[in-house]
Amino acid sequence: MWISQAPALALLLIHWVFGQKPPVSETGSVICKLQGTSAQPALSKQGDFLIGGIFAFHYDFILEQNYTRHPLPLQCTGRFLSFFSLSRLYSRELRFARAMEFAIQEINNRLDILPNVTLGYQIYDSCGTLPMAVKVAFQFANGLDPGFIIDPSCQAVAKVAAVIGDSNSTPSIGIARLLGLFRVPQVSHFATCACLSDKRQYPAFFRTIPSDHYQAAALAQLVKHFGWTWIGAIRSDSDYGNNGMASFLKAAQKEGICVEYSVAFSSSNPHSKVERVAEIIRSSTSKTIVAFTNAIDIRILMEELTKKTTPLFQWIGCEAWLTDPEVLKFGELAGALGFDTFNCRLNLSAVNVPYTDTSQLRISNMVYKAMYAIAHAIHGVVCKDNENQQPQCNKNTVVQPYQVLEQLKKVNFTTNGYPVGFDSNGDPVPTYELVNWQESEDGTLHFVTVEVPVSVCSVSCHPGTRKAAQKGRPVCCYDCLPCGEGEISNETDSTDCISCPDESWPNSQRDECLPKLVEFLSLDEVLGIILAVCSIAGACMVAAVAVIFYRHRTSPIVRANNSELSFLLLFSLTLCFLCSLTFIGQPSDWSCMLRHTAFGITFVLCISCVLGKTIVVLTAFKATIPGNSIMKWFGPPQQRMTVVCFTSVQALICTLWLVLSPPFPIKNMSLYKERIILECNLGSAGAFWAVLGYIGLLAFLCFVLAFLARKLPDNFNEAKFITFSMLIFCAVWITFIPTYVSSPGKFTVAVEIFAILASSFGLMACIFVPKCFIIIFRPEQNTKKHLMGKVPSKCKIHIPRAAPINVLQ
Repeated sequence: MWISQAPALALLLIHWVFGQKPPVSETGSVICKLQGTSAQPALSKQGDFLIGGIFAFHYDFILEQNYTRHPLPLQCTGRFLSFFSLSRLYSRELRFARAMEFAIQEINNRLDILPNVTLGYQIYDSCGTLPMAVKVAFQFANGLDPGFIIDPSCQAVAKVAAVIGDSNSTPSIGIARLLGLFRVPQVSHFATCACLSDKRQYPAFFRTIPSDHYQAAALAQLVKHFGWTWIGAIRSDSDYGNNGMASFLKAAQKEGICVEYSVAFSSSNPHSKVERVAEIIRSSTSKTIVAFTNAIDIRILMEELTKKTTPLFQWIGCEAWLTDPEVLKFGELAGALGFDTFNCRLNLSAVNVPYTDTSQLRISNMVYKAMYAIAHAIHGVVCKDNENQQPQCNKNTVVQPYQVLEQLKKVNFTTNGYPVGFDSNGDPVPTYELVNWQESEDGTLHFVTVEVPVSVCSVSCHPGTRKAAQKGRPVCCYDCLPCGEGEISNETDSTDCISCPDESWPNSQRDECLPKLVEFLSLDEVLGIILAVCSIAGACMVAAVAVIFYRHRTSPIVRANNSELSFLLLFSLTLCFLCSLTFIGQPSDWSCMLRHTAFGITFVLCISCVLGKTIVVLTAFKATIPGNSIMKWFGPPQQRMTVVCFTSVQALICTLWLVLSPPFPIKNMSLYKERIILECNLGSAGAFWAVLGYIGLLAFLCFVLAFLARKLPDNFNEAKFITFSMLIFCAVWITFIPTYVSSPGKFTVAVEIFAILASSFGLMACIFVPKCFIIIFRPEQNTKKHLMGKVPSKCKIHIPRAAPINVLQ
């Protein structure tokens, strides 16, 4: 219906655009009939050149649903304002209009811009609706061509050089579509829809406020900065709200922000729709709401939310309502965050009245800059510089709108210290400031720093965990799972855990890879110290025994027990004790080769000496049989040769081992995941077991021979003690094999050292300790007669009848 009420003269313009002549009567007069009535300007002033203004002084219009009489003119109403104020006018829009008046008055008084030229204006009320805005745009589009004006009733309402307005995006889109057909420039101060940057659809549109494209991206970054990844979204069901929210949601998705709900509503919707939106907000789990609405819609929603108990939310607003003083009367919006254009204040007056309140002149300055941009464009059309570089303007110049349009594209000046200009899309350079309103106890609004609220679907996954998406829910809803063994995450909200390098292991929090603990049997730990002390103590005890034997080397008990083999056995025992020290400390190439070969050779040397002593005992008693000359075949040279031969075999095995596949140090990382075991790899397991097998073979042979000689007659039968020592030796090494195989890490080395020390102590205790006891504490038994069985022994050993001989002369 609103189309039928637009001025009929626009039809004549359309005919003119398409090259058609208007209809005429038989007398040649132009037939002109207006449909409806023209809108009357709310504010106007005559001038040489007129500037149009469109502002929403009211919020809606009354449309009579009566088809039985001539339609009444559209009437604006401010019924939505009654909840907030006694005034029926939207004071903010009236302030914009006054800013336009002020700018025109200031320009008319200046000598550097349009000197001797007076600008006038006609400002209309769009009622905040598209129909009224388009109706006014039709009136602005009327020309003043004399060929069309015959009937005075068809005179154009105004001839405007440019239009300022509207404040809202939806009316601005309708105005821009219409004025763009006739290239009448339009400069908006508050229409931020990104769609208006499309010059193919809106060739004559400019604005002094940045596009929502930048504001939406800034809001998404703001939400991400505070960690609000779980939000709700509401918007006006209009071009401004829908396009702005679409840009925000696209930017939010790139920032990893999840939206619990996104709903649209409008002040023109039934009240039940607003109630549903309010219930969605109350029942939501998100604590942050991004509202891309105009001031009217947010007021209606807040009025509905205050009717019932509603949780507190962190509101993120757009510039359309964030600085509206009427909206900020709602305490529920305290703490709202958003962006507004930066450095946009006029130095008009310090008087604190509604129309000159400098704290609310952010958008008014956009009107001010728009008016100055149009003035500079008109100046470029009607003025030229004279010889003195002074502008001279011809106010009688017929200014066509398209001329002003072309000059607007070139505008580039500075006002109040800030540049004004337009890019190829008719947009200014975007610059924002962050707004955070807080209400004090006295009701005044000011900026404060407050604690940041939390609005997430799932709490952040701290380092050491990873995010696991919850099935069927948005990506912002997830569970935090600890990283697996050997894995870390060193970032908050990590989606994956990374494996530590081979020689590293996670700390207890699993947020850092630390070098693995290197483990080996060292002298810095108790076990290593104990074993080293035992080894040195054993060697010292052997040295003490050697000293005792040497000091009593002429005594019968030393001579009767083959002193040469005894000293060689003491020497080998000393090496056995000391070789265990090579197993303590960090493994190296030399220590790995030395520890096993030294152990093998020294023990064979030791067992060879014991075996030699056993053979001597047997042959000595065989020699007492008349006619038996066995001793001359096993005298001292043969005894030495026996020891050398048995030891040489082991030396050959060890040499082949070192040449073909020597032991070497390795880092064992398979035994423990969190530790590195430094150990010696055998190189050739066969060689190692051959060394042990050879020692075992000699020990078994020695045990058998000693066992056979255990009942030979003698007050001090050494074969019995050798038997005991071999029993201990064999028991230790038989137990060693399964223990060695099953012991982990450094305990494998400790088991081997223990076996060496235990068997060494066993040999020393069984073979030498009884002799030392007699030498020191029973010297009366250290006589040749006693050893030959001439003196009764206190020991329960039968004295042999055959006369013993000295087995080693």
